[in-house]
Amino acid sequence: MFRRSWRHVATAAAALLAATTIAACSDDPSEGQDLSDNRVGAMADYAVGSQFKATEPLSFSVLYNNHPNYPLKNDWLFWSELKSRTNVTLEPVAVPLSDYEQKRSLLIGAGDAPFIIPKTYPNQEDAYVSSGAILPVSDYLDLMPNLKDKISRWKLEPEIDQHRQADGKFYLLPGVHEKPWHDYSLAVRTDILEELGLAVPKTWDELYTVLKAMKAKYPNTFPFSDRWSKPNPAGNLLNLLAFSYGLQGAGWNFQHTSWNADTKKFDYTGATDKYKEMLQYLNKLVSEGLLDPESFTQTDDQARQKLANSKSFVISANAQAVVNDYRPDLAKTNPKAKITKIPLPIGPAGEINPADRLENGVMISSKARGSKNFVAMMQFIDWLWYSDAGQEFAKWGVEGTTFVRDASGKPELAPDVNVIGLNPNAPKHLQKDFGFYNGVFAYGGKPELVQAFFAEEEQQFQAVMNARPAREVPPPAPLDDEEREQASLWETPLRDHVYQATLQFALGQRDFAQWDAYLAELKGKNMDAYLEMVNKAYDRYQKENG
Repeated sequence: MFRRSWRHVATAAAALLAATTIAACSDDPSEGQDLSDNRVGAMADYAVGSQFKATEPLSFSVLYNNHPNYPLKNDWLFWSELKSRTNVTLEPVAVPLSDYEQKRSLLIGAGDAPFIIPKTYPNQEDAYVSSGAILPVSDYLDLMPNLKDKISRWKLEPEIDQHRQADGKFYLLPGVHEKPWHDYSLAVRTDILEELGLAVPKTWDELYTVLKAMKAKYPNTFPFSDRWSKPNPAGNLLNLLAFSYGLQGAGWNFQHTSWNADTKKFDYTGATDKYKEMLQYLNKLVSEGLLDPESFTQTDDQARQKLANSKSFVISANAQAVVNDYRPDLAKTNPKAKITKIPLPIGPAGEINPADRLENGVMISSKARGSKNFVAMMQFIDWLWYSDAGQEFAKWGVEGTTFVRDASGKPELAPDVNVIGLNPNAPKHLQKDFGFYNGVFAYGGKPELVQAFFAEEEQQFQAVMNARPAREVPPPAPLDDEEREQASLWETPLRDHVYQATLQFALGQRDFAQWDAYLAELKGKNMDAYLEMVNKAYDRYQKENG
């Protein structure tokens, strides 16, 4: 529940800082990093599996994203138990969720940021690199044995490398997952499938067949009427299709560039044949009355109302939308209706799991480097965010109080503790009353930890998705400061034109015979110069780090 939705993840530079499987730059803190005066409170023998405990009481400031669903409380068990286990007191600088990113930027810009800056999404760190306000954390990985171990054992080097800057270093300690966690897909009325004698569609072509059958039976409907069309048209649907067609992302996760493994160059995503084929598929659905044209512009409430009133049978979904939106909506209008989130349909790119294995993580203020407790702080961060014990603590809490273990040793909620409706009648809440399963501290880990609070049907969905290979991660093309500034001037008009044309082609307002004219329009908005700059950055990185 703490992963960021696709529409928030991508910034304009995301595609330009893509991942690689080539060897990473040296991340050796011994290179010019004299830490002899910064070890007060640090453990001399801290290692994988160690319980970190500072050798003297320490306190560290932390920027705290104050979530309205579980507002900060100073008497949470999380704080006192953390101090008991680690000898560390965290001093939260609380900022409302709605104002977090702006306040973080102001604090960093003024030089007043806390030492520890969590809840930072990949590529958000880019804005602070050139000023020197945040630490190149890759220089200090030897202080973080649990993170290093997970990067090595889980083979996360390609994903980690995607966040290296032009200097070869990275500045964000990301949340790390052993397996991809993909949530977004489509939800389908399975009672209608049963009525028509149809199986759950496994491919986009099979979805077309299912929609045709639904339309034949219910001619006054648009079988597929979608939501999440803001701020970008058909945000989720286009993104899912882009992955399925072998592109880096579209819709609310629009990526300007996609890697072409044949030419060893980056192509402009919105100008590729794959993007055209994707739009032709959408146009076919729209022209045959299978996809509601309003899917590209309507509000979420309008889409939900159509589903609830059986004016449609298919809609974009994640796990929470099915449980919290669609089933309650249908229960009011059609109690016999059944709806399920289906595995991501397979497209021309074959079976893939498109999810990243990295998520929001932690920046470190450069001021922390001068602290006498710097090494201890890095050990503490490594334990809390990256050790198995720390991750279990942040999520589950304290054994015997917030959770118990079954006969096999598997944790489960204590009977008097609830979270996300697992013990709905319990008098206490894991987040609100104890401070655990907090989005500032609890993310990443092994699948059994990540999926611990998932319903059985969601675990089945994840089992299907995790059986699929991860999508190939493209090589890095990190821009320097001057290039990034130039890119920001070109990206907005390019992206806006792609959005406009996407809508026109999909809805049939523009004939595909005009595709070449559309490409010429993109060239007129500096597409070629943009690609030349990106591919030059790729070549430069290969030369310096290959």
